[in-house]
Amino acid sequence: MIIKQLSVFLENKTGRLNEVTQILGNARINMSAFSVADTSEFGILRMIVSEPEKALSILKDADFSVRLTDVICLNSPNEPGALARALNILSGESVFIEYLYAYSMDDKTANIVLKPDNIQKCIEVLQAHQMELVSASDMYKI
Repeated sequence: MIIKQLSVFLENKTGRLNEVTQILGNARINMSAFSVADTSEFGILRMIVSEPEKALSILKDADFSVRLTDVICLNSPNEPGALARALNILSGESVFIEYLYAYSMDDKTANIVLKPDNIQKCIEVLQAHQMELVSASDMYKI
């Protein structure tokens, strides 16, 4: 249930994001999901990749500031209000979500990557409400 997410800190400079994608591509590491958040001075690229430990190593070797973080991925209906329902359940159980990002491969379902403050409690709450979590192996196949 727990998925390893790679977070890469990038200078806000032309070509830095391209460098990361090129390095991963050259190493045959696939990016399944990603998000970029930025400030005026730096950005954070968060991504789910096919080989997180290998990606961590090669990006560190290329002088990128990078770390692995535990996240979970919720499979949700791709319909209005579905995310709100899930977040209401978590909020009602006092699970704080630090950040999230989502993607959809079709018009039926969406996958939502969540970084909760308490990952075990989040998993337990979602499972207790019969919500489907995506496994790491399923994430990496996409």
